[in-house]
Amino acid sequence: MIRNALEADVTALARLWFDGWQDGHAAVLPAELARLRTLESFRKRLVEALTSVRVCERDGKILGFSMLKGDELYQFYVSAEARGSDVAPSLMADAVEQLRAAGVEVAWLACAIGNDRAARFYEKSGWHRAGVFTSELPTPDGIFRLDVWRYEVRL
Repeated sequence: MIRNALEADVTALARLWFDGWQDGHAAVLPAELARLRTLESFRKRLVEALTSVRVCERDGKILGFSMLKGDELYQFYVSAEARGSDVAPSLMADAVEQLRAAGVEVAWLACAIGNDRAARFYEKSGWHRAGVFTSELPTPDGIFRLDVWRYEVRL
């Protein structure tokens, strides 16, 4: 079941995001950024953007989420236990439909350079790598600039 996130979901979502970030990014991104990506930092960002978060839930357990920001699929995470299931494709289809419904013609997302598992999934889902750009990531210490892959899909 895919639905809008609720305030009651924030703790589970923050844990899923933190664990997923560590799994997909800690080994390929600067240690300085990893130090700033705390469980509390994810919790705070979720609270601030909760109205743009959709969750995939099964049997009362949150297995993944997406977060939109304008024409960007800003965040997309699936729990380790749900990888390889129908969760990621279903959540991606929902995110694309949300973007389409908002009138977006070309959606984009940023993917950490070296996060090959995520890149393969995006490509399998119809996104294409459009290039590299410098993303300005919010952190508790201010903006952290990082080169990332830009993926796009025409809706």
